[in-house]
Amino acid sequence: MNNVKASFSIRDMENLSGIKAHTIRIWEKRYNLFTPERTDTNIRTYSIGSLQKLLNVTLLYNNGYKISKIAKIEEGQIPIMVREIVSNTSEKSHAINAFKLAMVNFDQTLFLNTYSSLLSEKSFREIFSDVFIPLLNELGLLWQTDTISPSHEHFITHLIKQKLYINTEKLQIAEPTKKDKVFALFLPENEIHELGLLYINYEITLRGYKSIYLGQTMPIESLEDLLKYYDNLTFLSYFTVSPTKDNLASYFEKFSKTLNAAGNSSLYVLGHQIQYIDESSLPSNIKVFDSIEKVIRTL
Repeated sequence: MNNVKASFSIRDMENLSGIKAHTIRIWEKRYNLFTPERTDTNIRTYSIGSLQKLLNVTLLYNNGYKISKIAKIEEGQIPIMVREIVSNTSEKSHAINAFKLAMVNFDQTLFLNTYSSLLSEKSFREIFSDVFIPLLNELGLLWQTDTISPSHEHFITHLIKQKLYINTEKLQIAEPTKKDKVFALFLPENEIHELGLLYINYEITLRGYKSIYLGQTMPIESLEDLLKYYDNLTFLSYFTVSPTKDNLASYFEKFSKTLNAAGNSSLYVLGHQIQYIDESSLPSNIKVFDSIEKVIRTL
C-alpha cells in the first residue's frame, strides 16, 4: 500500500490533469505526445513520466500555448518553460498545477519556488485559502479514487505543514491579547489528519487568543488536565475518520460528562464525519461547522 504508484490509468490522468480522457486520447493519437503501454486486455496504462509530461503540457496549454505547438517543443525544454511560467505568475490554477506536479515528482524545489512566487504577491492566509485548501480538496478526491499513493500525499502535506508551523511560530512570540476564552485543539483517538486543525490554530493565534495545540489521537480523559488550569475552555476538534458515525453520540455524551460537568466548556467540531451528526439532538455547548471558513468567522 505504501509503494509509490508508478502506473496510471487514463482516468487517473484525467483526474490529475483536469484534461478529459477523450482529449488525452486525441493528443496521443494526433500529436504522439504520450506512448502508453497496454495490458493483456488492451487497456492503456501510463508511466509516471507520461503523467509528469501531461501535467506540464496542461500547464502550457492553459497558459495559451496551442497543442500543435507544444507537440513540436523538444521534450527537455518543456519543464524549463513550465518553471518559467510558474516563476512569472501566481494565478491559482497554475499554482495548484505546479504543486501537483511537485507532488508527483517528489520535487521539493518546485514546491518551494512556487510558494515563494505566491508569497511575493499574497499573504500566507491568502495562499492557504486560495491555493492550499482547493489543492487539498483535490488531493482528497485523488486519494479516494486511488489516483495518488500515500507517499505522494505524505510528501505534499508535510511541506504544507512546514509552512503552517513557521507562520504560526511567528505569531506565538507575542502574548495573547484576548482573555475571554482559551482554545484547546485536538484530534480524537485514531485520528491523524491534522492539516485543517493546524490552520485553524494559526487563525486563532492570529486573532490574539491563547491556543493550546494538543494534536493527534487524544483520549477525552487526557483533556481533563486542562480543566485544572483554565475556565471557559473552547475545545475544537476535526473528525475526518474518527469517531465513526456509530460512535458519535456516545462520544458527545462522554465529552459532556467528562469535560463539561461545570457547564463552562464548549466543543467546536468539523470534518468529514459531521455529515452523520444529528444537530437537533446536540446540547447547546456543542457546535458543528461544515467548513474551516465558518469556524474562522466565529472567532
